[in-house]
Amino acid sequence: MQPLLKLSGLIDAVNERLGKATTWLVLIVVLISAGNAVMRYAINWSSNAFLEIQWYLFSAIFLLCAGYTLLHNEHVRIDIITGHLTAKTRAWIDIFGILLFLFPMAYLFVTLGWPFFMVSFNEGELSSNAGGLLRWPVKLLLPVGFFFLLLQGVSELIKRIAFIKGLIPDPTERGGKTAEEELADEISRTAQGVEDNG
Repeated sequence: MQPLLKLSGLIDAVNERLGKATTWLVLIVVLISAGNAVMRYAINWSSNAFLEIQWYLFSAIFLLCAGYTLLHNEHVRIDIITGHLTAKTRAWIDIFGILLFLFPMAYLFVTLGWPFFMVSFNEGELSSNAGGLLRWPVKLLLPVGFFFLLLQGVSELIKRIAFIKGLIPDPTERGGKTAEEELADEISRTAQGVEDNG
């Protein structure tokens, strides 16, 4: 099991780095969107390329961060039901979900997405919009994003099995606060600061 846990750690490290690097695209999307809006209203000029690059980058954020999101256990769950179960029962549910849903779905997207990309790449497919961009880069995101999600699924499966065998602590236990809890605390501190200064 130790070699598998090392593989899991390697996959986790790859998706951690990819996810953190990809989050910078949010800033780029905001800057492009703001720049496009300013140009449209200030000098009455716009470009389909700017509009398309925004949804290309949004697709990159969504697809390339899917594995990162799974790594941090932030995908949507039905916690109202599973929250009352034991950690081992939740691990068995995760194993079932990974094997019966995640793996087949991700495998289909990778295997069907690759020819979809290749046709676009080989034909040099362009957007049908005037001034639009090449389409193959955004189509490449589909198999690549699901490949990294599939890899993270392998890592999560290894961790759940290791947890059930008692080799590691519960991998779904969160260390510290969730992003939502941190945001709520920040809002509370800001509101308190305004009241103290007001």
